[in-house]
Amino acid sequence: MKTGFDNKRNVAILVALLAVLVVCIWYFVSKVVVGGSPAPVASAPAQPAETTVLQTAASEENGPAAKKVISLESLDPTLHPELMAGAESLEYSGDGRNIFSMTSAPPKIEKVSGPVRNTTQPTVVAQTGPPPPPPIDLTFFGYEAAGGAKKAFLLHGDDVFIASEGDVVDHHYKVLKINPLSIQVTDLLYNNTQTLPLTQS
Repeated sequence: MKTGFDNKRNVAILVALLAVLVVCIWYFVSKVVVGGSPAPVASAPAQPAETTVLQTAASEENGPAAKKVISLESLDPTLHPELMAGAESLEYSGDGRNIFSMTSAPPKIEKVSGPVRNTTQPTVVAQTGPPPPPPIDLTFFGYEAAGGAKKAFLLHGDDVFIASEGDVVDHHYKVLKINPLSIQVTDLLYNNTQTLPLTQS
């Protein structure tokens, strides 16, 4: 059977818990909702722009490579043509060593003992006189002598010509004399006379 003392103790604990809950709620509301955003953090003053240059060369006096800070305000942007001309006039006079390796030895280049190119010119035989005329491109493949008139059957490429003595064939060749086994033809372009034998096909 519960006594009144136990009820008073439970009521006191409940009141204490409610008081703690109210305090927590009030703290949360006052800091977050009522107080707004947190106070702004003061920004650091602007510093002049700087650039960092790494010294890659190390020496015994200076010790290992270190970083050196240089202010951009101390740099001079003015162009100096005399310095640029001096840099452009520099010529590389290396010994052939690989510049990307610290341990490689320069290659041995053999000296040329003689001329690289052949200086002797081929002997050209000069021709004496004009070149010979080209052969006459006609084929004598037939002969006819009817009623005392002689006719020759000539072939030039795919064209067939029937010519008598004194006729000009293809505006190029003149038939001078017709014999049963040969004819004489003059090339009017080169003024060249040749004898063409009878060709039997």
